[in-house]
Amino acid sequence: MDRVIAKKTWTTKRLLTISGIVAVVLLIAGAIYFTSGKSRLNVDKERITISEIKKGPFQEFIPVNGVVLPQTTIYLDALEGGRMEEKFVEDGAIMKKGQPILRLSNTDIELSLVNQQTSVYNLLTQMQISQNAAQQNTVNRLNQLTDANSQLKEADRIYNLNKKLYDQKVIGGQEFKQSENNYYYLREKKKLSEQLLHQDSASNVQQFNQAKQSYLGSQNALEVMRKKVGDLVVKAPVDGQLTSLDAEIGQSKNKGERLGQIDVIGGFKVRVDIDEHYISRIYTGLLGDFTFADKTYKLKIKKVYTQVTNGRFQVDMEFEGEVPKGIRRGQTLQIRLALSEETTALLVPKGGFYQQTGGNWIFKVNENGNTAYKVDIQLGRQNPDYYEVLQGLNPGDKVVTSSYENYGNMQELILKK
Repeated sequence: MDRVIAKKTWTTKRLLTISGIVAVVLLIAGAIYFTSGKSRLNVDKERITISEIKKGPFQEFIPVNGVVLPQTTIYLDALEGGRMEEKFVEDGAIMKKGQPILRLSNTDIELSLVNQQTSVYNLLTQMQISQNAAQQNTVNRLNQLTDANSQLKEADRIYNLNKKLYDQKVIGGQEFKQSENNYYYLREKKKLSEQLLHQDSASNVQQFNQAKQSYLGSQNALEVMRKKVGDLVVKAPVDGQLTSLDAEIGQSKNKGERLGQIDVIGGFKVRVDIDEHYISRIYTGLLGDFTFADKTYKLKIKKVYTQVTNGRFQVDMEFEGEVPKGIRRGQTLQIRLALSEETTALLVPKGGFYQQTGGNWIFKVNENGNTAYKVDIQLGRQNPDYYEVLQGLNPGDKVVTSSYENYGNMQELILKK
């Protein structure tokens, strides 16, 4: 008798087929989930920096280094070249105005001084000889005029007497005419003597003035030569401290060569180097500050040197208010140079995140502190400590500010302890 065999519903083949279909479905679903959803990365909280967004005072500034210099420096250059013969003081000495520092020798200048002195003495001798000759000539002219006056007076007497006698027919016409001619002759002779005396006087005055001008010119040249010889002794032009003295016995120094400098005691300034990137934003009056001996001091830009050398330019800053005690020439100061006024702003601390994001986005930590996700932001000004947040974040928000270098294109960070 035949027996009915029951048909199996869940055969091994069917089970394998269903399992395969489910696996494929799960695989597709997983692929869709991981390709279309957010990419996540597990991150150890201890290895990242989480900072809080705060609202507070913000000032745009740049860190710069400055060197302390005297307020006024007078450079010592060799006014005349020569050989170093004697050094009266050493570098660092406190000098008084006019105090000798060193002495040079220059035989050419010294010989020129001797020649100029001889020339002046010869010219003076010639002037004295010319004056004596002029005086003697004047005496002779005066004697001639005196003789002419005497002769004219006598001729006038005889002429008037003969005129009366001639009118009375006592003497003849020949004798009268002779006395008349003699009178007119001596009268003209007197006029000529007076004219010659006047011309000689004018000529003597002119010659004397010319000789005097020549003598004064020679005297001025002599004074110049004496000054050139005097310049071989280098003296302090002002009261101050002698620094950077570069002169040793036996050295030859050329005219105009730098010998040293005098630092005027009584004030300091700070010479600051700044990157040329900021040259359009630097002007006189900008303020800066620095810390010295645990106290903050202020500086103000007094002068801007616009010449750029090796990508940098310089400014001079002066102290505002109190000057630090114990500060010394050549000391280096680390200065915060302000580029803007202090304002209130939303701040995010600086960190490595900026290198990967350019300030366009940041990872923001959620309220639970277990994940961080990307949010778009906009940053404005900056200083060495903070960026100014313009939009995208609020006070109290927490963000990841450390480097994003290893995060690739991750959209979300899973923060684990």
